[in-house]
Amino acid sequence: MSVVRTGWRRCAVGIAAGALLSVGLGAGSPQNALAAAACVGGGDSDFNGDGLRDTVIADPQATVSGVPKAGQVHVVLGGGKGTVQVHQDMPNVSDGAEAGDQFGFSFAVYDADQDGCSDLAVGIPYEDVGVVPDAGLVHLIYGSTAGIGQGKPSKGFRQGSDGLLKNTYEAEDWVGYSVATTVSASNNAYLIIGIPGEDEPGKVDMGEVAAVYGPDQKVASITQDSVGVWEEGESYDQFGASVAAAGNLFVVGAPGESIDTDRAAGVVMAFRPSINTDGIPAPSWGMGQSRSDGAESSAEAGDRYGTSVSLTSYRPSGAASATDFILAVGAPGEDLAGAVDAGVVQTYHGTAAGTVSQLDWIDQNTANVEGEAEAGDFFGQRVRVVNTSPNAVGTASTMRLAVGVPGEETSEEFRDKGGVQIMPLIGAPGSGDTWIDPGSGIPSEPANQQFAGISLGGTSTALYVGMPYGPAGGRAVYGFPWNVASGGAPTQTWKPGEGGIPAENVAFGTAVG
Repeated sequence: MSVVRTGWRRCAVGIAAGALLSVGLGAGSPQNALAAAACVGGGDSDFNGDGLRDTVIADPQATVSGVPKAGQVHVVLGGGKGTVQVHQDMPNVSDGAEAGDQFGFSFAVYDADQDGCSDLAVGIPYEDVGVVPDAGLVHLIYGSTAGIGQGKPSKGFRQGSDGLLKNTYEAEDWVGYSVATTVSASNNAYLIIGIPGEDEPGKVDMGEVAAVYGPDQKVASITQDSVGVWEEGESYDQFGASVAAAGNLFVVGAPGESIDTDRAAGVVMAFRPSINTDGIPAPSWGMGQSRSDGAESSAEAGDRYGTSVSLTSYRPSGAASATDFILAVGAPGEDLAGAVDAGVVQTYHGTAAGTVSQLDWIDQNTANVEGEAEAGDFFGQRVRVVNTSPNAVGTASTMRLAVGVPGEETSEEFRDKGGVQIMPLIGAPGSGDTWIDPGSGIPSEPANQQFAGISLGGTSTALYVGMPYGPAGGRAVYGFPWNVASGGAPTQTWKPGEGGIPAENVAFGTAVG
């Protein structure tokens, strides 16, 4: 049991605990207090309501008030207005910083109360509840014109009779291991919370997902044993280890799911953000790994399909709007031609009618794709898809995919240096793919165990690459154009000790958005 947990919980690329995700905000940084009585609104990440986009950068292993690995998140305000550190020792954030909490392990941004200011949902899966270790918690920290965390008090989502989520809190539930947000067709905000360590009777780490929705923040809980959900729940499925949302859909990864006798082959399932007559978000579809001919012949033990998922809207030719979606699913444990854990990414086109068809099977042996599939690359450990022109018909230049390859070694000199591969979502992936890594595009000297590609984020205008590990001079978050050439330079940089960001850091940029 402990072997299974260690493989996905503590080691993001199956190696030493250097690949953990973290997010955090620290005390004493400037807030941008506005004279306006209301938030401007309309931005996708605007915590102080001034109409400018803010950037969130996490360091979940940061020391807060002398407490190691309590975690904090940095909010870099748009327009050069300073940086705010957010953590559990802030006055308007309940609870307190504790060793090993890892505040910011995951996060998502949305307007929960629909006041025009963005709000921050922070996952803290290693939060202890009382004496119960790693039960987990999600903090919802509200934005306001006075700044993030300066308006109404935060709200905490945890399990237990006095918590807001269902079920009893237990050791290693890991509430908040993953989070995502979207808005329903009826304009209800949804917060999706992954709880991959949830146990059910006789089923250890089966997993669960909680959906917090609407202005009253009601809660609906989903497991694989819920009515209408594809695939039966089993021990170590880890349903909720990854989540992604866009438009009228959210997708949940269960990378520990067994297919026949193949343990941890992995599956993904999709749901609509609308509550059905069974009291849960309506199940839409589910699937395991398949080849381009549709045959479910590629599922193998340890593939961990669904480790990463990313979703974006898509307007096909002839459609009046972006009615469809494109999904990318990473299976970093895929073995290729004897190369163990080389990794693969599969992409899918979903329609408004609910049909889903495979677009591509992408690995580093795919025709014209740069590089070569090698053992331990973990291609697909992270994926990020984007539509840079969401109102236009999607093309190869506007529908983009970034794949993290944290185990990549471009030479034998630097073990697990890592890198990021960027390619079109529409058309042949090798027709225009590019590659960046430390020393070639990412402005950091190459070194062992940098794990470049372990942290990806972004917007419609920029791809964010977090570099939380490696030489101190290269630890930063870098913003690249989505059409960056191989080895091309970033156009934005956020670095500890610069631009109001505190110099102290442990794993700055483990998560970014």
